[in-house]
Amino acid sequence: MTAAARHATPLTLVSGGRAGEREASIAQVLLPHQPSAVILEGLADGNSILADLAEHTSPSFPLQLLRIAPGCLCCSGNLVLRVTLNRLLRHPPARLFISLADASHIEQLRTWLTASPYDALLALQADILVS
Repeated sequence: MTAAARHATPLTLVSGGRAGEREASIAQVLLPHQPSAVILEGLADGNSILADLAEHTSPSFPLQLLRIAPGCLCCSGNLVLRVTLNRLLRHPPARLFISLADASHIEQLRTWLTASPYDALLALQADILVS
């Protein structure tokens, strides 16, 4: 299916707080029967609610969890994020979340995600800010 023939995947950026708090915020908004994917920046802090959900994924609660090594997704040239997104969007989920360890460059990341080719593939939603 081409980008023009499908709907853009809703994307929510999640930032602030600790890794576990961001994961809990994402887990609260996941919907049953809606295939979702989460890209997490950084390593798990030992209590990963999303890893538990992904490990027990089922047709009634499909979840794909991907991790990217710690580091600013904007300043690192977006190479790792670009490769991860391109692979994921070959078979897009119904909903996508990206959890950021540091939100200081979130506007630059949003600008990158709204440029071609991602402008046709992704529909940015309101951010989730964890306090």
